Amino acid sequence: MCKYATDITRKINAEFLRKLPFGDTRDFEDVRRGLIAETPDLAIRNESGQSVWEMQPYYEMYAANAEAPETVNPSFWRGERLNTIAGLFEVTDGIWQVRGYDAANLTLVRSNSGYIVIDTLGSVETARAAMDLAYRHLGRKPVVAVLLTHSHVDHYGGVEGVVSAADVKSGAVPLIAPDKYTEATVRENVFVGPAMHRRAAYQFGMLLPRGPEGRVGIGLGKEISCGRISMVFPNKVIRETGERLTIDGVDFVFQMTPDAEAPAEMCIHLPQFKALCMAELINSTLHNILPFRGALARSAKLWARHIQEALQLFGDQTEALFITHHWPRWGRDRIAAFLRKQRDLYKFINDQTVRRMNRGQTMIEIAEELELPEGLGREWSNRGYYGHLNHNIKATYQRYLGWFDANPAHLNALPPEEAGRRYVEFMGGPQEVLRKARECFDKGEYRWVAQVLNHVVFAFPENREARELEAEALEQMAYQSECGTWRNCFLTGALELRSGIRKSAIPQGAGAAGMANLPTELLLDSLAVRVDPAKAEGAAVRLNLHFTDTREDWQWTLEDAVMNCWDRPLRDADADYTLSRAVFNRIACGSITAGEAIASGEVREQGGKGALARMFNVLEDQPDFWFNIVTP
Repeated sequence: MCKYATDITRKINAEFLRKLPFGDTRDFEDVRRGLIAETPDLAIRNESGQSVWEMQPYYEMYAANAEAPETVNPSFWRGERLNTIAGLFEVTDGIWQVRGYDAANLTLVRSNSGYIVIDTLGSVETARAAMDLAYRHLGRKPVVAVLLTHSHVDHYGGVEGVVSAADVKSGAVPLIAPDKYTEATVRENVFVGPAMHRRAAYQFGMLLPRGPEGRVGIGLGKEISCGRISMVFPNKVIRETGERLTIDGVDFVFQMTPDAEAPAEMCIHLPQFKALCMAELINSTLHNILPFRGALARSAKLWARHIQEALQLFGDQTEALFITHHWPRWGRDRIAAFLRKQRDLYKFINDQTVRRMNRGQTMIEIAEELELPEGLGREWSNRGYYGHLNHNIKATYQRYLGWFDANPAHLNALPPEEAGRRYVEFMGGPQEVLRKARECFDKGEYRWVAQVLNHVVFAFPENREARELEAEALEQMAYQSECGTWRNCFLTGALELRSGIRKSAIPQGAGAAGMANLPTELLLDSLAVRVDPAKAEGAAVRLNLHFTDTREDWQWTLEDAVMNCWDRPLRDADADYTLSRAVFNRIACGSITAGEAIASGEVREQGGKGALARMFNVLEDQPDFWFNIVTP
């Protein structure tokens, strides 16, 4: 990395100090309110001694830099200072949070005989460490229930650090989640897991070194933990707004908030505590309508509607508001004002994007021109530290009209490698493009430099000058970025342009243990997305699966390179297989072949010989996680 900011970058960053209310320090008071124990030297390791989470480097970074260094946007620096406080906090009498032990928060609620936990962080190791901190200061009591607010891994991945999967499966401990939680979890983390987790390395800066020239934070927290992800599915599902539960003496009232921040999500009111958990619907930042890692485009209109409904349902009964990232707010009037500002933030994005769409503007044109009104934009909690107004406008456009802007020239454009070659040829060759790009760099036109040199890199990927100059442009864009995900994306792109792909230990999904817990339909569907049409050419298989341990009977078919399944056996199947789901899981994960399982007697085969093997033989191997992004 160059590790310097140009004069133009320093000037742009200085403007943020002028235009934003840095004299407002209320957040710095709130973030420490209720502090019971702070752990600045926090370092969490897995059983092999590998680091999965550290806070000490961030504490040291801010101790060494009271003011924002020239390589970090000062508004983003302020936000990440607030995120750099790890410890145990009291929200209100009987409700506590562990913050700074992962990207998300773990919340404990006192019940008659123990604790009820709301969200479990992103990995088993961080969740276990958070619970140990709570036990040391609050006393060790059993966890009598776990509530998962929504279907994102940083909120459920640590379940087995809080309770055992066996206790959930047996029903000894209720694991409660919103409707459609299981389907949403599997869709994001299994079906498209490889692509999403690779892209997440850019969004969260997982490959970057910590420091003022590298990873400072993600806007929603410091980073993503690298521990073991547990995938345990709920034994109790909440389906309707207004649904009530009493768990070990504690009353809960639920509000369903799907298809906004997550496909499956719920907010929770605790009337005995006059407290409201707004899950991740509310944050101390503008969130993502569509994150860089990929997801279904979310509805800003529904997002605003859900916040308004929470105000109507719980506003006059709430004295403490806590969220699953960042810090709480207190006081009825202040909470209501906070909710209204966030409601109007998402409603403005929706309404003004739609207004301009109907005037014929494209997503790029709208994103370039539209700004928040001052009453929304000067609110610290509305700043784009995690989601950026620019890409949220594009995501809203996509949700309504899709990726195509209706310009026929964009309908069937050339792929990047061929387009790059032709662009460079038209512009006089790579050396001429580089000469002009250096002139533009000196003028501070970093966006254009990155855009034009991307063509050179895709046409001539071995051109080191082009890669280096594009990396320098991306670096300056990162140093100017108020949004943590933009900064991380730019810096990761610069890193890979310079050094190539550096394979490292970052979270890549739930793995074999998570696959074993999948409902059978979702497991079979996860195999269907791996069918290689070349391998399946001409193959036709119709078989039945009889699972002895789960007492399920499934048909599983292959025809025209398409796998289908249904929970009713076929009358005219080619073959029937009797086996346990546990054995099928092992075959699906590749630890044993179908032939080996049959030979060992773990699978009984009736009918067409080798039908089960033929089904697995048409699947491609697990894709290479480290596919190229900034190079062809």
